[in-house]
Amino acid sequence: MTGSREPSDTPLNVARYKINRETPAHERPETAEPETNEAGQSMMDARAQYVEISIQQAMRRGDFDNLPGTGKPIPGLSAPYDPDWWIRQKIEREQITGLGPPALTLRSEDAGLDARLDTVHTERQVRETLDDFNRRVIEARRQLRGGPPVVTALRDVDAEVARWQARREAARLEREAAAERDAAALAAMTWRERRRAKRAR
Repeated sequence: MTGSREPSDTPLNVARYKINRETPAHERPETAEPETNEAGQSMMDARAQYVEISIQQAMRRGDFDNLPGTGKPIPGLSAPYDPDWWIRQKIEREQITGLGPPALTLRSEDAGLDARLDTVHTERQVRETLDDFNRRVIEARRQLRGGPPVVTALRDVDAEVARWQARREAARLEREAAAERDAAALAAMTWRERRRAKRAR
């Protein structure tokens, strides 16, 4: 084009972009001048200045105050590097279960396995749960479809059963101690306080 530059509008800029993209590099004019605005400033500089001014105005308005995590350390900085950190964070944030590569689903299941075992009532169920978990870990290690490597360790069934029994015994003792404390507190109350406490329950 010759003469003064035509006013800028979006459809015209889109058409120019498409033409420049479809034209081979050796056929493009090398002497093309960079786009400028009315003040003679390059469009890239004008956009950068606009963005900087917008950020400064937002900071003055306080738009960036009280953002989540302000003044706190960035989480996960001290953790070892995990190439699948973004998938793991997405699964944890959205609380997605049963989806994703086996390496990640087994890792998250392994983290919550003790809590899951604590909901089981018999030793046979604990052993079945652990056998199923170990079987799926072995299958995931043998899989040939690619994906991140499976680093989840197998669980020793006998050791886990012993730990489960110890946790159950500790929980039972804690319940009994709490019941004794409640009974002692109730005995120390007057009959009116006992009546109020029963109503509050």
